[in-house]
Amino acid sequence: MGAIKEVSVDTFDEALASNLPVLVDFWAPWCGPCRALAPTVEEIAGEMAGKLKVFKCNVDENQDLAMRYHVMSIPTLVLFKGGEEVARTVGAMPKPRLVEEISRNL
Repeated sequence: MGAIKEVSVDTFDEALASNLPVLVDFWAPWCGPCRALAPTVEEIAGEMAGKLKVFKCNVDENQDLAMRYHVMSIPTLVLFKGGEEVARTVGAMPKPRLVEEISRNL
């Protein structure tokens, strides 16, 4: 879909500087629940385009970011507004529940 961009240590702060809320999916390629949640995150990125920016952060390649944001389990989705964390979900969940959590905090 192309609505999701990879983010790294070098681009993370720039991504958070967005005028729109930012959802970051902390994941890893070997994580089964991460792979199961990925299509849902893609759908949300497309459906909420213009209201929300969505990024993926591979925790294996960006361990400093995972530590900075206290990501202990994956998948972890963190919603930022104005560069500050406003919501967090851990683990795979049904799309309606995830959309509700995101929408409540936009």
